[in-house]
Amino acid sequence: MNVAVVLYTSDLRLHDHPPLRAALSSCDRVVPLFVRDRAVEAAPGFDAPNRRAFLADCLADLDSGLRERGGRLVVRSGDAVAEVAALVRETDADEVHMSAGVSAYAHAREERLRRALEAEGRRLYVHDAVITAVAPGAVRPAGSDHFSVFTPYFRRWTDLPLRPVTAAPRALHVPDAIGSEPLPARTAVSGVSPGLAAGGEVEARRLLANWLRSGITRYEDVHDDLAGDATSRLSPHLHFGTLSPTEAVHRARAAGGPGAEAFVRQLCWRDFHHQVLAARPGAAAEDYRTRQDHWRTGPAAEEETAAWKEGRTGYPVVDAAMRQLRHEGWMHNRGRLIAASFLAKTLYVDWRTGARHFLDLLVDGDLANNQLNWQWVAGTGTDTRPNRVLNPVRQALRYDPEGRYVHRWVPELAGLAAPRVHEPWRLEGAERARYDYPGPVVELADGRDRFRQGREGS
Repeated sequence: MNVAVVLYTSDLRLHDHPPLRAALSSCDRVVPLFVRDRAVEAAPGFDAPNRRAFLADCLADLDSGLRERGGRLVVRSGDAVAEVAALVRETDADEVHMSAGVSAYAHAREERLRRALEAEGRRLYVHDAVITAVAPGAVRPAGSDHFSVFTPYFRRWTDLPLRPVTAAPRALHVPDAIGSEPLPARTAVSGVSPGLAAGGEVEARRLLANWLRSGITRYEDVHDDLAGDATSRLSPHLHFGTLSPTEAVHRARAAGGPGAEAFVRQLCWRDFHHQVLAARPGAAAEDYRTRQDHWRTGPAAEEETAAWKEGRTGYPVVDAAMRQLRHEGWMHNRGRLIAASFLAKTLYVDWRTGARHFLDLLVDGDLANNQLNWQWVAGTGTDTRPNRVLNPVRQALRYDPEGRYVHRWVPELAGLAAPRVHEPWRLEGAERARYDYPGPVVELADGRDRFRQGREGS
């Protein structure tokens, strides 16, 4: 009897899982393993309650799916390499299969694990295009190891054939008497956002089916409508791997139409950021393209940042986005752009401050997408217009023209109609006194001036 171990990381599913499929093809017994990696748990942002609660959902769902097929999920805690190596010795496994990661830590973990297994005569198989639709290194421009501009990447990415989608296994057999820790429980996590969505592959596939049936056709026209909330809501499932990005692309293309094309383009943005981070791991914490910024610090900047985090900046659309984040552990993408631009370019506070706050709350807090989207907005990343500033009032008038998004999340302004709801500081006298809402933390013109002066170094 030969045995393989499948190490689950950010790929918590049974459908379209090449490492699991390869292990089942080569071995009689397979041990699905998830390691609560101490190094990962010690990393900044890991303690985010929303992601820990969602992860608990995902692991419970994965274990349930495995048990329906005659298997189960084995959970261990400790150093990932040490735990895998110990399980290999315990089961006399011949090989280990896992999905390729893109972060510096993921690369180091793969190399450490490869060396540890080879020292004992075992093999490690690392599978590409599992966490992303296209492997990070599969598309490269001449003379560089990665694309730094999205549009040419998108053209090449679109022309690349995707691997076929693999079915979920019908059955698998796990060797007897393998010990496992209890699955983590969502109910044991405190501080979870009250509106946090459910995790797990079953929920991911339900959302995808509903999206393809009734949401995707209008996506091109309404994806920026803040109040319409017409996005797929699939980002947490793509982050945890309960949904295959490859399958999502295949099924969206099969649906066809402008909405599907726009949705696939967003999936490509996700791959784009992963290939940037794979090539430049330091971009998780350092400027991808430095602008020699003189970010504001000190008491005034700290007070404004606190107001931004609390949704009390005096700019209703910014505050609505930040309150949605706190309540749901998720934020509309247009809201993310507006809120991030306000912090980095109107308040002129270091993008890393905002990125960390997002990671503390976002259930889809993906290192590649979060950090590089923040850098794009801050002008230190891949944006070809690094000094653009999003005016929150103009953005609100364009993407929340009736004020419904603001009314939903800033109820103290519920009686104020658009367009005035987007500029409540213009109210006077008794009418202004009716609304318990703060004035702007900064005038937009002043914010724009200090951003330009700071970036120019004057």
